[in-house]
Amino acid sequence: MNTETYALRMERISKAFGAVQALSQVTFQVRPATVHALCGENGAGKSTLMKVLAGVYQPDAGEIHVGGQRRVFATPGDSLAAGISMLYQELDLAEHMTVFENVFLGRELMSSIPWKVDRTAMIAKTRALCKQYGFEIDPESLISSLTPGQCQIAELLKALMREARIIVMDEPTSSLSESEATRLFQIVRELRGRGLSIIYISHRMDEVMDLADDISILRDGAVVHSDRARNLDIGKIVKHMVGRELADFYPPRSVSPGPVYVEVSGLGTAEGIADIGFEIRRGEVVGMAGLVGAGRTETARALFGVQPLLTGDIRLGGRRVALRNPADAIRNGVALLTEDRKRTGLCTQLPCSWNLMLPNYERTGMKHVLRRSHEQALCLEYGAKTRTKWSEPDAPMSSLSGGNQQKVLIARWLLADAEFIIFDEPTRGIDVGAKREIYGLINELAARGKAILMISSELPELFGVCDRLLVMRRGRLVGRLNVSQTTPEEVMHLAAV
Repeated sequence: MNTETYALRMERISKAFGAVQALSQVTFQVRPATVHALCGENGAGKSTLMKVLAGVYQPDAGEIHVGGQRRVFATPGDSLAAGISMLYQELDLAEHMTVFENVFLGRELMSSIPWKVDRTAMIAKTRALCKQYGFEIDPESLISSLTPGQCQIAELLKALMREARIIVMDEPTSSLSESEATRLFQIVRELRGRGLSIIYISHRMDEVMDLADDISILRDGAVVHSDRARNLDIGKIVKHMVGRELADFYPPRSVSPGPVYVEVSGLGTAEGIADIGFEIRRGEVVGMAGLVGAGRTETARALFGVQPLLTGDIRLGGRRVALRNPADAIRNGVALLTEDRKRTGLCTQLPCSWNLMLPNYERTGMKHVLRRSHEQALCLEYGAKTRTKWSEPDAPMSSLSGGNQQKVLIARWLLADAEFIIFDEPTRGIDVGAKREIYGLINELAARGKAILMISSELPELFGVCDRLLVMRRGRLVGRLNVSQTTPEEVMHLAAV
């Protein structure tokens, strides 16, 4: 087909890393002024394909055409010069600099005075671009002072100032509130209306169906299906992604909760939560719902000893405990899987084995002397229990997919034999197949009598996994609901009103 009919055509792209064939004869084409969703499980090849497009990797075979012209991207600069801009999931911004300084970073406008940048001109151009696209952001604001949604806008401003015609968005809503995500969707549609082409990567299928004109699905480094969005539904997309039907996305649960294990009363901290009280039984999965900023993560931090209590009591198994720090929490059988595993849960440059064992060396008899054979045996045992896929326990944590990184964290707390486990956004940024495995592991923990608190921004997930729901709003607990006796609408009403 004539390449001129496409804003972008990547034809028969192949890329191998040693013996691993990451991409195999991939043909991916994007029509002008459309949103093209690129779907696939972690490890399917999406990131590799986009890094080839960005000039980070050079393909072993294949061609790239932009606007009908064949291009070779030997460096990321070549890709930028061709009008392609990448918005990565982990935003590439200098937090100590202002918005306009980030927008012009490496491309500063110079004044008539030698060696002096023209700050006034850069601020004016950034402000004009904001006005053109309706972005409500101050060009002179420090990046560190912005919300996640405003940081996304700053990244978009960088792309637009470079006159990008193709913008790649990788999981752009993973850290956004509902209102910020809604605004981002409006911006995507506005950009499409102005003739830009958007490549949209997301594990959130509702977003894909809402925004996309076209959808391409990768599996095992190859395109297995590509079609207009109107010809697909979520079920078909998932089937192509995982190669099988997911008849029951949420594994069935048949656990009868036991006695009350967690008792929280009058909890309050300096982070803005107050008078929080609830109970969790053994074998019970209790969800915590609420909008971003409602106080859910702050409650988790207090329960894990990260934030000191100003008021309130915590009882575990009928015994009052003082959780002054995470070490106290771990000693008392409390575990936390944080919402941002890369920043506050894992040491990604260390081996998987170290990440799994970090809080467990003392309890496994290795406080002072490391016994490598014992460490490796434990890692293999608990890696198998969580069905973690790694080349070996000593593989770098950064080499694992998001889902497998999450499994290492679960293995860590299984080994610690934690009785009260807090999952904060446990499936953020992982694919549908890995999500179902995480749900299965949560079920298994409940079946073993663990008390589980699960925080999630996805209501279908809470309704599919949990027995009861706690609803937070503005640092207060405003609802206690049985999943079988409520609706998502009721939960949202309590969370937002």
